[in-house]
Amino acid sequence: MPAERLLPTTEAEDLLALVREIARDELAPHAAEAEEHSRFPREAFLLLGKTGLLGLPYPERFGGGEQPYEVYLQALEEVASAWMSVGVGLSVHIMSSYALATFGSDEQRARWLPDVLAGDLLGGYALSESHAGSDAGALSTRAVRDGDHYTVNGAKAWITHAGVADFYTLMARTSDDGGKGVSCFFAPGRAEGLVAAKPERKMGLTGSITAQLSFSGVRLDADRLIGAEGDGLKIALSALDSGRLGIAACGVGLAQAALDEAVAYAKQRTQFGRAIIDFQGLEFMLADMAAAVESARATYLEAARRRDRGLPFRRQAAIAKLVCTDTAMKVTTDAVQVLGGAGYTRDFPVERYMREAKVLQIFEGTNQIQRLVIGRSLRS
Repeated sequence: MPAERLLPTTEAEDLLALVREIARDELAPHAAEAEEHSRFPREAFLLLGKTGLLGLPYPERFGGGEQPYEVYLQALEEVASAWMSVGVGLSVHIMSSYALATFGSDEQRARWLPDVLAGDLLGGYALSESHAGSDAGALSTRAVRDGDHYTVNGAKAWITHAGVADFYTLMARTSDDGGKGVSCFFAPGRAEGLVAAKPERKMGLTGSITAQLSFSGVRLDADRLIGAEGDGLKIALSALDSGRLGIAACGVGLAQAALDEAVAYAKQRTQFGRAIIDFQGLEFMLADMAAAVESARATYLEAARRRDRGLPFRRQAAIAKLVCTDTAMKVTTDAVQVLGGAGYTRDFPVERYMREAKVLQIFEGTNQIQRLVIGRSLRS
């Protein structure tokens, strides 16, 4: 059964109805096969671009949907519920667009943002390195100014859309002043000297490409610097606050899909002459799953509403990311249990959901880092 939603406007209700239709008819039927063969669904992102979903929370004057995060995240949840790789890719694109949309100059936004929001360009977020994951200020990829351009050398790790993205929001070191020495660039995806490694062989999200990026003498025009030199870590952390809400919404979408599959199976599967949903042990398990999904949804919506009102939301974003992704792991695991032996086979999608859920607890800030953020906020 689809999630019940309280949306702020009739326009938002119409939008979510459209997204649900696209997710059901255009995404869900292709998910299992694409994931089975590790096929990147670029055509799905082109479709989302044509329907305006790749620019939902950004200004209308640049081609965006100018929707509040409360609405965007619920649309994202619907996409993730149908096909997790596409949901995560949508979230990554929105986060990758954030630096340009929020910190870019008027000239930079007028030049690049319309194509980014229209879906003609697909984004990647190049922050992490093999030795600088949670400790983003320790990154070593370096951009050296030389007249009217920068030369970039280094490597990035665990980059979603590596090798297929048309642009990367790149964080690179421009001085040795620790976190204050990091700068942000809007880098073209096919620059000379930029090479993507072979995609990682992952447990789940196999339709989503993740790989290392190597920068070898990559020249970037100086006008691709976003903000001032040294602003990069501030921009990155601000983007991650919003990006974590995207991952939280994806987690709830995945948990909702697992819950729906478990309920449908429990209604039709019979033992001892009764549907197994009529046995209290299973009924209570499904009830706990439903309660967890609805509770998790409430956490990301609370954070989104604070963001929409211009209130601080970093702690609430960390709580949402922690709660929603832990919920996704628990609910997908329980869905496999509800289906029993069938749940452990690839004849049903819940085993894939379970594999996809795990990475949500790891990327865009591990859940241990979320606890650190929450804990520190309590001391201030």
